[in-house]
Amino acid sequence: MKTLISLLFIFVFLVGCQQKTKTFYSVKANVSNEVHPGKKLIETQCVICHSATASHDNRLAPPMIAVKKRYASSNTTKKQFIKDIQNWFDNPVEDNAKMYGAVKRFGVMPKLAITKENLNLISDYLYDNDIDQPEWFEKHYNEEKRKGFPMHKLKQS
Repeated sequence: MKTLISLLFIFVFLVGCQQKTKTFYSVKANVSNEVHPGKKLIETQCVICHSATASHDNRLAPPMIAVKKRYASSNTTKKQFIKDIQNWFDNPVEDNAKMYGAVKRFGVMPKLAITKENLNLISDYLYDNDIDQPEWFEKHYNEEKRKGFPMHKLKQS
C-alpha cells in the first residue's frame, strides 16, 4: 500500500510539475504617449502671458489661439507660418506686427531669448494642433471680424 501511495505521489508530482507553454498574443498599438515638445515649450514659455484661462479684461497678451488664427489663414503654409512667427521673434516692433489690435492693447512683446529650434517646435505644434481657447474667445473674435476691426496691419509688398 505504501508503494502504491508513493507511486501515486510521484506520478502526481511529475505530471503537476510539467511546464505548460501557453502562447500569448498581444497587439501593441502604434500610439505614442509622448507629448509634442512644442506643447511642452508653450506650457512653460508662452502661457505665462498668453494664457487661455485668464479673463478677457485681465490679460497680459492675447491667447495663443488668437496668435494661431492671425498667423495661419486658410492659405498659409506651415513653412510660411513658421517663418512669420520667427520674423516676429527676431524683430518684435510695432511696424513688424501682424496683430495690430493686440499691440495697441498690450504693447509690443519684449524680445525673448528662445532658440530658433525651440521656436520652430512651438510653431510646428501651433500650426498642426488644436489650441486651448478661452470661453469668451470665439464670440469676441467673431464680433471683431464683423466690425471690420483691423486685426492686423496690411503690408504692401
